[in-house]
Amino acid sequence: VQVVESGGGLVQAGGSLRLSCAASGRTFSGYAMGWFRQAPGKEREIVTAINSSGGSTHYADSVKGRFTISRVNAKNTVYLQMNSLKPEDTAVYYCALRLAGGLGFAPTDYNYWGQGTQVTVSS
Repeated sequence: VQVVESGGGLVQAGGSLRLSCAASGRTFSGYAMGWFRQAPGKEREIVTAINSSGGSTHYADSVKGRFTISRVNAKNTVYLQMNSLKPEDTAVYYCALRLAGGLGFAPTDYNYWGQGTQVTVSS
């Protein structure tokens, strides 16, 4: 299984970015996906997750109302739309695939990881 993120970069506070994550090697539509982030000196934390059908999602309190996760199973791709970005959103963002259809909330719930993409929000 390969999981590949794209779309990170540098943005000013208040701006937007959209991250994409493409997965291959498995029947994508059968598995939940998640986005995590890790800032320097901090533990990896969940940002958001989506179940296999896209009908159920979870968001960390810190991003609710600003971030949106979505998936297009026909394209084997999950997206993370990030709006109203804040400097505290600065981190490496990781996409992960869970070998189950239901939501996962911890890093240990996920089986395959991308290499990460840097998101930097300047004040």
